[in-house]
Amino acid sequence: MQHRRRRRQMAEINIVPYIDVMLVLLVVFMITAPLINQGVEIDLPQAEANPLPAESVQPLVLRVDRGGLYYLDVGDGNTGALDASMVLTRAAAVLRRNPKTPVVVEADALVDYGSVIVGMSLLKQAGAAKVGLATRPIER
Repeated sequence: MQHRRRRRQMAEINIVPYIDVMLVLLVVFMITAPLINQGVEIDLPQAEANPLPAESVQPLVLRVDRGGLYYLDVGDGNTGALDASMVLTRAAAVLRRNPKTPVVVEADALVDYGSVIVGMSLLKQAGAAKVGLATRPIER
């Protein structure tokens, strides 16, 4: 009579592959995190102006960079360049939800004046009652 030995089942989990996956994910997040936080570089003009009153509603901010590209900040973190029709569509959606949302244009000091006026016109078409221009304080 042959007696076979039964192998005892291993009750441990091999975690080495999981560690490898975690390290790969860590590297991916370390590389992509700085790219996500990049914003639009704008050199605002200096002027004497009063700051906006602190309000509970986050303002709708249209940024115009040196190249005349539009970036609409509606608080969702999406800061990619937009064409005029997308600015109009997204701004109208925000202003339909809350018509009292403050609207501000942040334009680079070296941007073409026409690009700023077109951006302001788009915001007015979207339903903004008032459009403010952002500046930075004069350095003395």
